[in-house]
Amino acid sequence: MSTLAIIPSRYQSSRFPGKPLADIAGKTMIHRVYDRCKIAFDYVIVATDDKRIEEEVASFDGESVMTSQDHPNGTSRVLEAYKKYSKSHPEIKIDLIINIQGDEPLISPKQLLSLEKLFIDQDVNLATLVKKIETNEELFDINTPKVIVDNSFYALYFSRSTIPFLRDYEKIEWLKHHTFYKHIGLYAYRPQMLEKIVSMAIGSLEKAESLEQLRWLENGLKIKVVETNYESVSVDVPSDIQKVLSNL
Repeated sequence: MSTLAIIPSRYQSSRFPGKPLADIAGKTMIHRVYDRCKIAFDYVIVATDDKRIEEEVASFDGESVMTSQDHPNGTSRVLEAYKKYSKSHPEIKIDLIINIQGDEPLISPKQLLSLEKLFIDQDVNLATLVKKIETNEELFDINTPKVIVDNSFYALYFSRSTIPFLRDYEKIEWLKHHTFYKHIGLYAYRPQMLEKIVSMAIGSLEKAESLEQLRWLENGLKIKVVETNYESVSVDVPSDIQKVLSNL
């Protein structure tokens, strides 16, 4: 299976401008993400709309694709990058695309490979990661999307609310009586599925929760889920760099 890992990376960020170029113990963040992806896959590219990021990727002999500045979301940017990559590398037939967050410099190659492995099953066209929730802080944090799954580990629903609701227990006791999952924002798609989901219009569920994956469920798509035990560190603000340094 030929997998293309695509790392969307924008310079502008309201909470941390220039985040991809932030120094982390002598390497930029985008460099660290790229290196970890290369452990898992032969084909890795950065999708960016900024020359500074393009130049940084070139400085460590990485590969990047310049994309439009007008994309509504990262998934749309990934599709453009995939099309440009395929056009410039006609000798490579890509079977799977993995969309990797550019602000997780500690991402685990094992996580990425666990996503790829799901696609041995030809019925799987779209997949993502989840992790068990272990604290009440996460359980009731609206910035931590939750997901419920069926018996075959396909997603039933994603929500910022805590789902499911345990009617017979006090909230402080919920983690003792049910396994709750949080969503890890890594996605894998077959190329034809990526094109399909980008063409979909925003639905009422996505508007309500501001979670793009609800658009896919609302249109009847099946999202396969795999559990990970690895806890990465997302860099949202400059102070998060210290968290990364303490885990290097």
